[in-house]
This record gives sequence, C-alpha cells and structure tokens, in this order.
Amino acid sequence: MRRRNIAVITRLNKQEQQHLKALVKRSGLSQEAYIRHLITGVVPNDAPPADYYAMMKELHHIGNNLNQIASKAHRLNVIDVQEYDKAVRAFETAVKDITNAVILPRKQ
Repeated sequence: MRRRNIAVITRLNKQEQQHLKALVKRSGLSQEAYIRHLITGVVPNDAPPADYYAMMKELHHIGNNLNQIASKAHRLNVIDVQEYDKAVRAFETAVKDITNAVILPRKQ
C-alpha cells in the first residue's frame, strides 16, 4: 500500500476555500483525493445522482438475463448468434458509455 507522508499546506482566501469545498462536495471525493486528481490532470465529475447506481444495477440484471436467454436459445439452436452478439455488444457499449459519461473523471 502506498504511503503519503508529505503534507502540503496551501493558503486560500475565503472565496477560494468556499469554491474548493463546493467542488469537493459535488464530486463526492475527499478534498485530498480531489486535489490529487487535479494534480494528475484529471477533472473529477460531479457525483452521480443517487438513483444512478440503482439504474446501473438494473441494466446489469438485464444484461445477465440476456446472457441466460442466449445460452438456452443456443443450446436449443433457435438463435441468430451473430444478430444476438451484435445486440449484446451494443448493450454493453451503451452501459460503458453511460458509466464513462457519469462516473469517470476526464482529462484536462
């Protein structure tokens, strides 16, 4: 595990401090993590809305159900495998794109 044993003291005026606190609060990160992101050239996104995780969980359940249906249909030889694979890839791409847009920080 990495150890951080160097303290950096930065002085801010009241307006700068309030702005930093607001950005940190919106991101859902600690102040230290937020600043470390900025140092590495990454701008943290705002924390996703509370229902985001519930929606993503539901999408993952749907994806799992699709895989189970495909497995059974494949065993019974009643599926167009290429068309199904194309649809699943589109679904997985959509989930990944949503996650990237909402969760992952972006480079400056």
